[in-house]
Amino acid sequence: MTSSQATHPHLRIARPVADLRRSVALYIDGLGLSRLGEFADHAGFDGCMLGQPGAAYHLEFTQCRQHPVAPRPTPEDLLVLYLPEPAAWEAACARLLAAGFRQVAAFNPYWDERGRSFEDPDGYRLVLQCAAWRNEPAP
Repeated sequence: MTSSQATHPHLRIARPVADLRRSVALYIDGLGLSRLGEFADHAGFDGCMLGQPGAAYHLEFTQCRQHPVAPRPTPEDLLVLYLPEPAAWEAACARLLAAGFRQVAAFNPYWDERGRSFEDPDGYRLVLQCAAWRNEPAP
């Protein structure tokens, strides 16, 4: 384990979905994520983890076999990705549309200034922001 792995937590964003196969394919095709792991009938749940190998985050999509949980995101439940290169940002936006995401107006107009908002079939929103993220403390 490297020292950065020991001091920095790993982020998992877990979401229930209506159709596990559809969601997995959508995010693999749209964002170019890799399948990092999956499970079937673990205490009644099926799931799949997607991300970039070695990254400090991943997405987990789950579906309950006995008691399905309907996704209930709001327009402000966002997954935001920062892509600073305009050509890469445009290509990523096109991939999302081709994969089956729907472009939507942002609820908060801030996200429309330098980004585009997309929604998956479960209503989860994803913003591609054409900007670099600066990981610096606020003054």
